[in-house]
Amino acid sequence: MPAQVVTILSAEEIRRTINRLASQIVERSGDLSQIVLLGIHTKGVPLADLLATQIEILEETAVAVGAIDVTFYRDDLDKIRTRIPAKTKIPLDLTGKTVILVDDVIYKGRTIRAALNAVTEYGRPELIRLAVLVDRGHRELPIHPDFTGKQLPTATEEKVKVYFNEIDGRDAVELVKDLD
Repeated sequence: MPAQVVTILSAEEIRRTINRLASQIVERSGDLSQIVLLGIHTKGVPLADLLATQIEILEETAVAVGAIDVTFYRDDLDKIRTRIPAKTKIPLDLTGKTVILVDDVIYKGRTIRAALNAVTEYGRPELIRLAVLVDRGHRELPIHPDFTGKQLPTATEEKVKVYFNEIDGRDAVELVKDLD
């Protein structure tokens, strides 16, 4: 089935967006030693790494970064393609920390709900925030990102594809619509 593909963010625009998100996180977070960036597998992980790198460039301070797989916390596990869970890597006890969940795209909010449940397995954070590269709307749950790179109104039949050089060999955000 042919598809129409529109580039929403180029590699340079992604770089600028990450810089802006990192700046916002720094401005709103206070003590950076209390921050833990947790990338949600799959594409939230390289995004969290890129944000951590940019924060270190801006502030000359490293922030803790980890990865979390929410596969077994999902409420739609029976409806998604089964995949082998990725390894969760939490660098420290999250109790008392400011956890910033990081994902590439927020859509219905179910992945974030699963991530909130998963985080509680690793301590009781003081605060949990959410950073996303793209917010495409259509929420089914009352979840809203604290840090958003790009608001992108979409139709439900459209898809947002995020590509990171570390995984895909290129950086881009594309809007894909199947042509009937």
